[in-house]
Amino acid sequence: MSASIFTLASVAELEGRLQAERAGTPFVMLRDGRGNQRIVSLDGEEVVIGREVERGIRLDWNPHVSRVHAVLGRVGRAWTLVDDGLSRNGTYVNGQRVVGRRRLSSGDVIRCGEVDLGFCDPTSPEGESTLMAPDGGPAVSVPPSQRRVLVALCRPLREAPYAPPATNKAIAAELSLSIDTVKTHLRRLFELLDVDDLPQNQKRAQLAWNALTAGLVTSHDLVGP
Repeated sequence: MSASIFTLASVAELEGRLQAERAGTPFVMLRDGRGNQRIVSLDGEEVVIGREVERGIRLDWNPHVSRVHAVLGRVGRAWTLVDDGLSRNGTYVNGQRVVGRRRLSSGDVIRCGEVDLGFCDPTSPEGESTLMAPDGGPAVSVPPSQRRVLVALCRPLREAPYAPPATNKAIAAELSLSIDTVKTHLRRLFELLDVDDLPQNQKRAQLAWNALTAGLVTSHDLVGP
């Protein structure tokens, strides 16, 4: 899985993604030929992906994308990816080639030609979350108990991405935990999200930023305790 889709380069990009998540509609994130973030809301029944599509997700900067490459389709409340032989070079989800139809989960990476698209669903249920290592290494899993601490830490950022994260005391009060338990979870999260080597006064803000930019915490999570 490529980390470049979910790794945001600026506060402006983060705000764009937070706005998309606040809308509560599944969407696709990608970077265009110039490396700029694009967000496409999936608010219809079908979205075509290809190099020469008139409506849908047009990937005209990459020659390895077929004119009509694949189709995103809604089935009930779920979104699926369909490639019934439309593409010349194949369509992949998380590195596995799609033949026919595949149901998508939030955080899946779709590859068409040499273009990666990240599927995001703000309405997906909470569970163990996965973060891909920035260097393409093994993924790390964040258990639900630690993810709840992450959400509480990030909650003040729901209005402004640059706001200071929650204090240990505020997290403990929200989750009915002891402050020592909160500190234990945070120490593990510092290690998992690769901020353990930062100065102590920078760790919490960087941890919150990493959680948001990696998609471990969404604006849907931040609505209320």
